[in-house]
Amino acid sequence: MLVDEAEILIKAGNGGNGAVSFRREKYISRGGPDGGDGGDGGDIIFKCSEDINTLSQYLRTKNYCAQDGNPGARKKRTGHDGNDLILNVPPGTIIYDGKSGKIISDLTKKGEGFIVARGGRGGLGNIHFKSATHQAPREFKPGEKGEQKFIRLELKLIADVGLVGLPNAGKSTLLSAISNAKPKIASYPFTTIEPILGKVSYKNIDFIVADIPGLIENASKGKGLGYKFLKHIGRTKIIIHLIDAGSLNVKKDYQTVRTELKNFRNNLENKKEIIVLNKIDSNYGLPTDFKYDVAISAKTRKNIEELLDLIVNNL
Repeated sequence: MLVDEAEILIKAGNGGNGAVSFRREKYISRGGPDGGDGGDGGDIIFKCSEDINTLSQYLRTKNYCAQDGNPGARKKRTGHDGNDLILNVPPGTIIYDGKSGKIISDLTKKGEGFIVARGGRGGLGNIHFKSATHQAPREFKPGEKGEQKFIRLELKLIADVGLVGLPNAGKSTLLSAISNAKPKIASYPFTTIEPILGKVSYKNIDFIVADIPGLIENASKGKGLGYKFLKHIGRTKIIIHLIDAGSLNVKKDYQTVRTELKNFRNNLENKKEIIVLNKIDSNYGLPTDFKYDVAISAKTRKNIEELLDLIVNNL
């Protein structure tokens, strides 16, 4: 199951308190202050990892805390800093401030990291408060509090090409024909219930294709399965709009999906589009009053190379 949204509470570590201490050594009865500083609290860092592809762990655990810094000690010793907490997320994860809704970071590249909550600085020990008129200070500074934030995570899959169309247009069959993906394929609608990625290699060019669950009319009002996943084609360069050539109304089918793209945010309707008629193996006859880019049969792989040429020429 693809989990692409989660809300969590994070808290960076608190800084350790500064120490109040005085030298106590042999032959020195009244030593001066020697209290050390507290250690800094640990940060919370989100890091992009290709080892995971879902946000499911953040549904199970909602609260995350980094380690506090240790307090200072005698002999001017500084406390150990708290360990940072690294939270791994899939490529394509957007981190939002849960209160303001502002984007904090957008992690797309492997190994990329961002400090989302900073640990508090360690407090000062009493050694810092000594002066000519104040020889035995007992003042110190407590450690600062670490940042605490309510965070919303949203995953947008990283793909070059997005497949859209009505249910049963043949998107899963096409994806299995051109890529290494093995989606579920059946003769009834809604066999795809979550986005599926496939890697395509063609003429020494590699690209990623995302199969988005089928859209239906009024999807933007909550009907069907596909609308909630449209955000996953927000990063794509091209949309492949697949249409069943045997439909009784090809124009209407096309416009239904275009309307849902327009109703969605992120200007999806403005993305480069390749219009593809599918299932020409069924001898339906091609429409003469509808403009399309290529007609194929994903099942028999007829004209698949023509389609792939169009894709790589538009990437």
